[in-house]
Amino acid sequence: MSETIFALSSGAPPAGIGVVRVSGPMAGAALQALAGRLPTPRMASLALLSDPRDGTPLDRALLLWLPGPRTVTGEDMAELHCHGGRAVIAAVEAALGAMPQLRRATAGEFTRRAFAHGRMDLNEVEGLADLLAAETQQQRRAALAMMEGHFSQRIDGWRMRLLDLSAMAEAALDFSDEDDVPDADIEARIGQGVMALADDVGALLSAPSAERLRDGIRVVLAGPPNAGKSTLLNRLVGREAAIVSDIAGTTRDRIEVPAAIGGTAFLFTDTAGLRDETGDAIEAIGIDRARAALEAADIILWLGDPAEAPREDALLIAAQSDVALYGSDRAGLRLSARTGAGVDALVTMLLDRAATLLPGEGDYALHARQREGVRALHDHLIAAGAARDLLVLAEELRLGRRTIDALTGQAGTEDMLDRLFSGFCIGK
Repeated sequence: MSETIFALSSGAPPAGIGVVRVSGPMAGAALQALAGRLPTPRMASLALLSDPRDGTPLDRALLLWLPGPRTVTGEDMAELHCHGGRAVIAAVEAALGAMPQLRRATAGEFTRRAFAHGRMDLNEVEGLADLLAAETQQQRRAALAMMEGHFSQRIDGWRMRLLDLSAMAEAALDFSDEDDVPDADIEARIGQGVMALADDVGALLSAPSAERLRDGIRVVLAGPPNAGKSTLLNRLVGREAAIVSDIAGTTRDRIEVPAAIGGTAFLFTDTAGLRDETGDAIEAIGIDRARAALEAADIILWLGDPAEAPREDALLIAAQSDVALYGSDRAGLRLSARTGAGVDALVTMLLDRAATLLPGEGDYALHARQREGVRALHDHLIAAGAARDLLVLAEELRLGRRTIDALTGQAGTEDMLDRLFSGFCIGK
């Protein structure tokens, strides 16, 4: 990474301020060429920027000179806090681009350099990506916890315990190589330590899913035709997302509508009315899709006979309390989707149920990659605990350490890293 890169790291102009970031071995030289001097490190300084090619004034900007390695990227860095007009930013970038050994950054390249220089591990990078994409407070809190290293700190603890167990196993093997009998107490301590670590790792497998947090809690509204599903969906999302009609079978395909309620992301799905027989081939396809949606649902709002609810944990709703629906006297909650009476109680129930599926305050959610790594580590520990041969046990512990390296990105594949960093903006 001998090249020096630059990019606008703030929002697109026009804006009040435009922050141009420079990182690499020529960052100091670039700053000196523009401002005529290097400011005191880590102290903001006001200066007139001039194009080094012809001395043309560009802008009066606030400068920051940040010598490495104690920087975001681990390299020498400079930041130019300019006025955020299009012409100003274009002129500053043109002047930087004309300097030798400087080039525009690619998507996510600043973060990639931070990762390469050990300023962030892979989990913290994923947390940053989630933070940049966060649209709800719940997403923001979980992403910040991941970016701040809460998960990585837990992994580091596992790594140290694995190293201790591996050292004990190697010591026991040394006894065996010398035709001595390994201390039974050492073997017992290794076994106890392995299973205790397996329990700790296994407990994390029940951690909330980052995909669920990102995409929203899947709430499926289901029941027979004309039960008020579409009307209730429109009431919950606050707009006319689904067609409402007195004609049975109006909803023929499932309709998915994202909505944020109380800082939590939901994905509401309106489905075709469920009935055993229909003479309409298109409606039959819609019913099949409705049943598939029910299987994938996090929460089911059942607007039908409670005895026919598809799951025991379905929330039983009578959505037409103003018109006496069949079975409404046995429903868990009576409301009127048309007038809104009782809907606030349903929203409270949804938020309470969602709270059990999402990270708590200050906690994080696991991506599929992280969950697979944790599961693989757990499998190696279980295999080590069940091993009757010290060589097998030591090998499983070694594989466990390699799994941890993959979790933090120390043994990640280049293709996966390329895909991750390409999702960042240019100046990040």
